[in-house]
Amino acid sequence: MPGKWAIGLMSGTSADGVDAALIEADATHIYRFGPALLEPYDPAFRARLVGLYGGKAPADEIAEVERILTERHAVATLNLLERAGLKPADIEILGFHGQTIHHAPHQRRTWQIGDGKLLAELTGIPVVNDFRSADVAAGGQGAPLVPVFHQALVASLPADVPRPVAVLNIGGVANVTWVGPDGLLLAFDTGPGNALIDDWMQRHRNVPVDRGGATARGGRIDEDVLAHLLSHPFFDQKAPKSLDRNAFHSTLADHLSVADGAATLTAFTAASIARAVYHFPAPAQVWLICGGGRHNPVLMEALEERLDAPVKGVEQVGWDGDALEAQAFAYLALRSRAGLPLSFPTTTGVPEPMTGGRFHRP
Repeated sequence: MPGKWAIGLMSGTSADGVDAALIEADATHIYRFGPALLEPYDPAFRARLVGLYGGKAPADEIAEVERILTERHAVATLNLLERAGLKPADIEILGFHGQTIHHAPHQRRTWQIGDGKLLAELTGIPVVNDFRSADVAAGGQGAPLVPVFHQALVASLPADVPRPVAVLNIGGVANVTWVGPDGLLLAFDTGPGNALIDDWMQRHRNVPVDRGGATARGGRIDEDVLAHLLSHPFFDQKAPKSLDRNAFHSTLADHLSVADGAATLTAFTAASIARAVYHFPAPAQVWLICGGGRHNPVLMEALEERLDAPVKGVEQVGWDGDALEAQAFAYLALRSRAGLPLSFPTTTGVPEPMTGGRFHRP
């Protein structure tokens, strides 16, 4: 095979654990996918990690959590190598996203904790991290960064998959990549993904997610609350655009029952995603869904009702929806080492195509 093995590591805004994935690729093509795994965070560490959101925690707490986070990424990497039957020397590069604890591109500031130098030492593999800072410093949104990976994936789809394609990632925040017939890219955050639903369930039921959408299915949507949530000025902003995980708050539904609140917040995620179509150059002919949100059947049904195109989990086209973002950072690390762009004016709003990332040798 013409590519090289690369590992990508992702810890998303939901802070459920480390996703690690192997791909064989070069800086422009993906040749095959290797194994992937999730190393979950225990509840106590997850609480400490989420407690850093906003970037205002004491410096010693941030430093300690960063060290533990990096060590857990090293464990995930070594476990993945064992599963794949590979050694550190077999891996060209390790793409380490880290954990976003503050994202304020309007202030030209973004902060992903994670010690790239330490990770390289712990794994014996060269590491690229800090993918977003260069884009934000240049005036971009710093997110989303996965569209160039989506573009490469869509290019490999059979001709009978209609274009344009919308690839929707529903993590804590939801983001979409629109890929046109000629490879034209547009990408942006659509609004909240799972974050508000997760926060609601944690506060009211002391569980991290609405498993299977069961709570939302038992509730009724409050149209007044939904309309108020949809009146947020973010939805009228021109794309590309991005959000901090905490830009919206589930407390707006606090006067509702637990079930009605879950139903309303789930409807809000679906409705805000549906508003993305107004920013597309042409209607998407199919929506391919990845990220944890695709496991929520109530949310997927709401998308099918609101989007005027087929809605499919990415597994239906042979992709791994749980590993996709980790795979993307493996690909971005290869592009970073080759000096190729990671972001573009139509994906983050950066003035010109921009590479990024910091390189660390073991």
